[in-house]
Amino acid sequence: MFLDHPTITATNSFTEPDRIERLGRVYGYTAALADQAGDAQFIEKVAQIHDHKGTLIVFWHEAPSEAEKQFFVQAWASKIGDGSSNVEHEI
Repeated sequence: MFLDHPTITATNSFTEPDRIERLGRVYGYTAALADQAGDAQFIEKVAQIHDHKGTLIVFWHEAPSEAEKQFFVQAWASKIGDGSSNVEHEI
C-alpha cells in the first residue's frame, strides 16, 4: 500500500471546500488511468496538485512523461474535473 499521496490544495478552499473534493476525484481518476496504462511509478512522481482559479497545477518530484501529463488533462477536462484543459505542470 502506498501512503505518501500528494498534497491537495486549492485557492479559496476555505470558502469553497468543494474544490478540495473535486481535486480528490481528479487524483483518483488519474491514478486509475495510470494503473490501466501499467504505469506503476506514476503515484510516486506526483508531489502536489493545486486548483488555482480553475487551472490545475501539478507539481512533480521528477519529470513526467507526456502520457502522465495527459492523465491529468483528461481527468481535469472530464465532468468530475473543471471541464477545461487548463493544466500546468511544474517540476
